[in-house]
Amino acid sequence: MSAKPKVADLSDAVQDYLREIYKLQTENGHVTTSALAQRMAVAPPSATAMMKKLASRGLVDHQLYHGVRLTRAGERIALELLRHHRLLELYLARTLDLGLDAVHAEADRLEHALSETLEERIDQALGSPTQDPHGDPIPDPKLKIVHAKSKRLNELEPGEEATVQRVPDGDDELLRYLATLALVPGQQIQLIHAEPFEGPLTVRTNRGEVVISLQLGEQIRVST
Repeated sequence: MSAKPKVADLSDAVQDYLREIYKLQTENGHVTTSALAQRMAVAPPSATAMMKKLASRGLVDHQLYHGVRLTRAGERIALELLRHHRLLELYLARTLDLGLDAVHAEADRLEHALSETLEERIDQALGSPTQDPHGDPIPDPKLKIVHAKSKRLNELEPGEEATVQRVPDGDDELLRYLATLALVPGQQIQLIHAEPFEGPLTVRTNRGEVVISLQLGEQIRVST
């Protein structure tokens, strides 16, 4: 019986794919080649080749024309990587005062070299946090992850108040824009008006009333 693969045994590229497959799987169920290629910014044949490689190592179940799902071994590694990444994001935000638009890329570079010992020290220094700066859940030391109850901003009723819980973390320009509108985790907001036929949303933040697209409202998670 072959030994279970460990994070340190895998290339950075394999690690990145596993992490993004987990995120896509959480959002959509099975992960298609096209969705994975788009997320990884590669051509579909490259994504297909990596899917086959991951399947050969027992990290995903790959069904032709149906995409992939992580195996238990693949999910364990993905959760380890998410824990590294999200702890680093929070550490960089709190200790170096890096903005939401900067911590993701820096954590991408550092996560592959993070030892378990340093991960534990960071976790202790931060007080065993449960969310990263973007509002995403941080797996605990046993790799259990709890997704807090939330809904999309555009699902609020006009006049309803809420707290921003999570924003997308992969687009630096978008994160800088959201910061200028005070649409970041922890901020109180109120939906003022939603135009019909998939029109824009008017939202009150501590910067006043701002107008955002329905598509953007669908990407922001809030709690009420």
